[in-house]
Amino acid sequence: MNIEIVCDDPMLLGESPLWHPLENCLYWVDIVGATLHRLDVRNKRVKKLNMPSQLGSIGWRAQGGLIAALSNQFAFINTETGTTQTIASPLQRQHGVMFNDGKCDRQGRFWAGTKDIAEKNPLGSLYCVDVNGKITERLPQSFTVSNGIAWSIDNSRLYICDSPTRQIYQYEFDSAKGQLGRSKIFAQVSAADGFPDGLTVDSEDYLWSCHWDGWQITRYTPAGEIDSVIPMPVPRPTSCCFGGPDLKTLYVTSASLGLSAAELQDAPQSGQVFSLQLTVTGLAEPAYLG
Repeated sequence: MNIEIVCDDPMLLGESPLWHPLENCLYWVDIVGATLHRLDVRNKRVKKLNMPSQLGSIGWRAQGGLIAALSNQFAFINTETGTTQTIASPLQRQHGVMFNDGKCDRQGRFWAGTKDIAEKNPLGSLYCVDVNGKITERLPQSFTVSNGIAWSIDNSRLYICDSPTRQIYQYEFDSAKGQLGRSKIFAQVSAADGFPDGLTVDSEDYLWSCHWDGWQITRYTPAGEIDSVIPMPVPRPTSCCFGGPDLKTLYVTSASLGLSAAELQDAPQSGQVFSLQLTVTGLAEPAYLG
């Protein structure tokens, strides 16, 4: 499979790739670098905006700009100026935790999980920003490092990872109310295959998972069985999304954070953003409707 670099500007912790279906461009973040990136695929120009704090995840907003989970707050981002407008700061009085991966559901809400910064204790929760701006903690202190939110096509299942346990969970999901029901382990990743990170679902309802320290991306069937594995040229692919006019391009972010000089010599493309041309079609990312 032909894997191309779409931006020759390595990041420490690239995450949250987002194809904007109206702007026809790719957004992503460098969490540790506290920057937002926008790639115009037509002219390959990249715009970089500095953020006031680390930036965990983003979603596009129907009213313009983005919604984001910064280190301890939800905010709107003006993508022309880079200015932010705080929605609420639910983590302001919590110590040792920060927002991490997030995404919009098809009902127009924005979801984001949190992580224990020390990555040792299950202090992470899952929050939801409703279309009226109300913020609810949906899963209190369930994860050490929450990662990779995605939904099945029929909206009946929510997928989320707890990366240190190497588990991808599947929750029953009430899309009308935005509530979670019973959960089960959807997939257990072996130590040899690294840690599950970012997730996305394609038009066949298969789940794609990036493997931190696993050098690969796995495509799972709706039953949780491994359908196929794509080797990557970097050890730490972090997240993926479908994009392009036909939604057949898989964009993949990666990280260079924590790699030794020897490891970077073995994987000099670490921290880059990649694209893969696929035969399967993805799903357009929904907008935040608030």
